[in-house]
Amino acid sequence: MKRFLFLLIAMSIGVAGFSQTQPQKNESAGVKIYNPTANAQADIDAAAAKAKKENKHVFVQVGGNWCVWCIRFHNLVEETPELKNYLNSNFETVLVNYSPENKNEAVLKKLKNPGRFGFPVFLILDGNGEVIHIQNSGYLEEGKGHSAKLITDFLKNWTYKAVNPSLAK
Repeated sequence: MKRFLFLLIAMSIGVAGFSQTQPQKNESAGVKIYNPTANAQADIDAAAAKAKKENKHVFVQVGGNWCVWCIRFHNLVEETPELKNYLNSNFETVLVNYSPENKNEAVLKKLKNPGRFGFPVFLILDGNGEVIHIQNSGYLEEGKGHSAKLITDFLKNWTYKAVNPSLAK
């Protein structure tokens, strides 16, 4: 009876282990989208300065190489030319790492602690590097990933022209 019970438990654990969601393309430990050694504040400052000159805003994506949803978002942008072009045309983009190697606590505190929404989390900054919006990316999901349409609609509401219609050239 003990052997049968042991066998039943062992089989249950084995089946549970194999039933986990299998990683999609590029969803492995080897993915290096975020740079834990990057100077996040310097990256944000540079992007804000460039955005200010070009009448754009800064799109900040906070996450880590450990985050499946962060990788899925990155892959969606890379694989959707219309979305990638819209993002690049209207925003300066910065990826801010959050991982055990570097939690960027001082930077994230300055950015109003966006990690409270989970990861990835998206921020829109003005040309002075000030937060004008924090977006919980969960509202932009559809199925097992993010929706290109929902993301595009979100971005359209936070372009420089949308926020400053009288100042836009």
